[in-house]
Amino acid sequence: MLQNRKDSFKYAFKGVLELVSHHTNFKIQIGFAFLACVAGFLFEVNQMEWLAIIILICIVLTAEGLNTAIEFIIDLTSPEHHPLAAKAKDVAAGAVLLASFFAVIVALIIFIPKLKLLLLN
Repeated sequence: MLQNRKDSFKYAFKGVLELVSHHTNFKIQIGFAFLACVAGFLFEVNQMEWLAIIILICIVLTAEGLNTAIEFIIDLTSPEHHPLAAKAKDVAAGAVLLASFFAVIVALIIFIPKLKLLLLN
């Protein structure tokens, strides 16, 4: 049983390595996550704001990982163009877009007031 858990983690880390090393959108999202964290430290966000930032980073990165997995499965099972395969890919990509859009909204809610204070002082 312990070996199975160890193997599960090994495969999970292999998946993360795949995302980080071969998928540009994931790298871009990691970059924005890093910028959000830097801004969080610079603007000394409070605990609730950190919680929102971290949760949204997790949601966006997870959505991108699931989108990538869906694309891999569709490419495997439907190598020729099929309208339903295209719809599935579009919906998965749309989910990433929605997660990213709402992450930006929350970032604006958190950081615009802090920027205003900085600029007005």
